[in-house]
Amino acid sequence: MRVAIVTESFLPQVNGVAGTVRHVVDRLTATGHQGLVVAPGAGPAAYGGAEVVRVRSLALPGYRSFPLGLPDPAVHQALERFRPDVVHLASPVALGAVGLRAARRLGVPTVAVFQTDVSGFARQYGLRAEHLIDRWVAHLHRRADRTLVPSTSSWDQLAALDVPDLHLWRRGVALDLFDPAHRDPALRAAWTGGEQRTVVGYVGRLAQEKRVRRLAELADVPGIHLVVVGDGPERGWLADRLPHATFTGMLRGPELARAFASLDVFVHTGEAETFCQTVQEAQASGVAVVAPAAGGPLDLVVPGSTGCLYDVTDPGALRRSVAGLVADPLARARMARGGHEAVAGRSWARVVDELVGHYAAVVGALPDRLAA
Repeated sequence: MRVAIVTESFLPQVNGVAGTVRHVVDRLTATGHQGLVVAPGAGPAAYGGAEVVRVRSLALPGYRSFPLGLPDPAVHQALERFRPDVVHLASPVALGAVGLRAARRLGVPTVAVFQTDVSGFARQYGLRAEHLIDRWVAHLHRRADRTLVPSTSSWDQLAALDVPDLHLWRRGVALDLFDPAHRDPALRAAWTGGEQRTVVGYVGRLAQEKRVRRLAELADVPGIHLVVVGDGPERGWLADRLPHATFTGMLRGPELARAFASLDVFVHTGEAETFCQTVQEAQASGVAVVAPAAGGPLDLVVPGSTGCLYDVTDPGALRRSVAGLVADPLARARMARGGHEAVAGRSWARVVDELVGHYAAVVGALPDRLAA
């Protein structure tokens, strides 16, 4: 098939949407399909054998590293020239709306992938626009031929907004990259100064929507060394309040895999995650997980078996969960083992092959839709 992917984010940005699109293109190319990516902002003009069409964008105030796609005739022109069998709308909000309109004008079926809880992020920033955003996102998904959601929480969220034809499509994990074998005693010693401490780490964007300020609650947990992997506007605030923590900055590839596997406990603080890919990556790395009892982690973590879930409404719950695992190495080992087993079959190849099945379903339904 010829698959056009209109995405709200792509390389050089590093986030869940951009990462998913990258893995989709990799697998499509490897299995003989032809891809096109339409993305906002500056960046590479090709990736993995697929052309990348860049369109106009606007830098978001306070988050200038994230370009917001703007209406641009280049979207319609690119789709018309490529003649796709299906248009994949990756987390449609702004540019996705333009892609949806172009696809409908061209009579091309669409698969919309819900991947970002924009209204939840707006709430974290104190913006009173949740209902307006929800209505807009629901409007886009109702106009798509099929909507894929990454978790039961996302399913419930969109079903409550009367979005039809929902299908569960989870994310894959790079099992060839994230592995317990990458645990590195030398790296751990460099982090801790050679002291025997339990290494607790966070991996992800250091941004307000990830609720990373909650990491400060762990500053005085006895016996731990805190490692923060990632970058973003909240780094300075965290560094001031966590003077003994290690801040690695953004890591990629083997360096990231080595950091993940060298943790004893992985902590995630975001409460508006539709999936939470870093939880899967920690589990694949053989690390015990502590995550919010909200959103995507509810599907990924079985309490006591593959990790811990903490009550986001309880101010002391995160600290207690981490302290409990620090004090119980047997529980850490059990959860690390359980999490690793749980993700063993979730390769990106398998997950993208499922996605191709969804593409085929909407392409196959096109004659019926036209007849109606």
